Amino acid sequence: MTDAALLPRPLVTRVAGTAPWRGVAAPEPGAHGVVVTRHPGAAESYRLRVDESGIEISAADDAGVFYAGRTLAQLATRDGEGWVVPAIEVEDAPRFRHRGFMLDVARHFFPVEVVTALIDRLSDLKLNVLHLHLSDDQGWRLAMATRPLLTERASATAALGDAGGFYTADDYRTIVAHATSRHMTVVPEIDMPGHTHAVSLAYPGIACDPVLSPHIDEVVAAYGGGAPTRDEPYTGFAVGFSSLRTDLEETYDFVRDVVRELAALTPGPYLHLGGDEALGTDRADFDRFVARAARLVIEAGKIPVTWHEAGTTPDLPEGTVGQYWGFRTPIEGMDEKARGFVRRGGRVILSPADAIYLDMKPDGDEPLGLTWADGPTSLERSYDWDPAEVVPGLAEEDILGVEAAMWTETVRSAADIDRLIWPRLASAAEKAWSPRGIDAADFHARVARIAWRPLGGVS
Repeated sequence: MTDAALLPRPLVTRVAGTAPWRGVAAPEPGAHGVVVTRHPGAAESYRLRVDESGIEISAADDAGVFYAGRTLAQLATRDGEGWVVPAIEVEDAPRFRHRGFMLDVARHFFPVEVVTALIDRLSDLKLNVLHLHLSDDQGWRLAMATRPLLTERASATAALGDAGGFYTADDYRTIVAHATSRHMTVVPEIDMPGHTHAVSLAYPGIACDPVLSPHIDEVVAAYGGGAPTRDEPYTGFAVGFSSLRTDLEETYDFVRDVVRELAALTPGPYLHLGGDEALGTDRADFDRFVARAARLVIEAGKIPVTWHEAGTTPDLPEGTVGQYWGFRTPIEGMDEKARGFVRRGGRVILSPADAIYLDMKPDGDEPLGLTWADGPTSLERSYDWDPAEVVPGLAEEDILGVEAAMWTETVRSAADIDRLIWPRLASAAEKAWSPRGIDAADFHARVARIAWRPLGGVS
């Protein structure tokens, strides 16, 4: 191992010679002096060799070439008018296929230029999935030709009473195209049957009245925003009060329209239908709805993804992917729900909230963020876990990957994203890409030497 500050840490690095490479132009695949070849190997894998005579990249596929370029960019430094790269050999491949980041654009909306700038930063760390949470109680964020009232009536506001917004179909295509250019898959999420107060503003006939509870009262007392009211936009932080009508055929007509249109806009294989915190939905109704909605996703040609609550739904289609958002040590049977997906031939994405929910405060003095995931989440805690040890009974091959998340109740701007995302995003990236067993001190030494490129300049 050399002393290169690489994130995420590669499988193998070693010194390749005594003299570095020097050049006038920035070193990148395709540039003068950088030779690119192909070799058989695991998807996204690459080998990189640098010495004074030149730079050689050998990769299994285009993604591998791209990630070799990201490693090269971390190694390169300015040297007067030129560039220098240390003599090094790297052999590298990802641990998991799915290496993601979820951005909630429903609680607070972020324009295309923020999302595309974020994609660039994520790809620097070899993340390859952008999960967009496009709907919630506070707003609907994607124009649908089949259901135009969603953005006409349910997109103008956001959490904390801020202005909302939405993406046109062309905006969404721009995001997808930019992600594709960075070898990143976009996974869109429409959260159902709960988290649907915004839907009720547009199509009230398929939505239930808000279900109030002592929990809702506690959230309102702590954060303000008032209790949810039918026919009025909701700008608070409470969850679990809204539900679609699972007994109406019109509800499934709505789901079919939205799923088909979203699938047609999305080239990637997955479509996320939510399924979390449906506290206002009877469990039997929830099971019936989620199973049928997942089948509609399959009919639209996509693989359904749900949050872990759906893992014990009896008729959940085979191959549905589950996303676990419990703690590093599971509570309240969340691990059993996660295992349910594997029993039905699916796999699990790990997003332990007390490690890589990046909207959690990093410390008690931070003004942004929340603390419900077992208090503030320090950089040390965000790294102190291993994907194979979170859910007992899941083998390595049962884990599709790792995904960090940023919910945006308190996150109102690109600067707020910058403030909360780094350096804890590096923990998620390394858990998703690098081999297990890396010493935490090694990680902290490397992360201290790499700076986050602020999203800045946009809001």
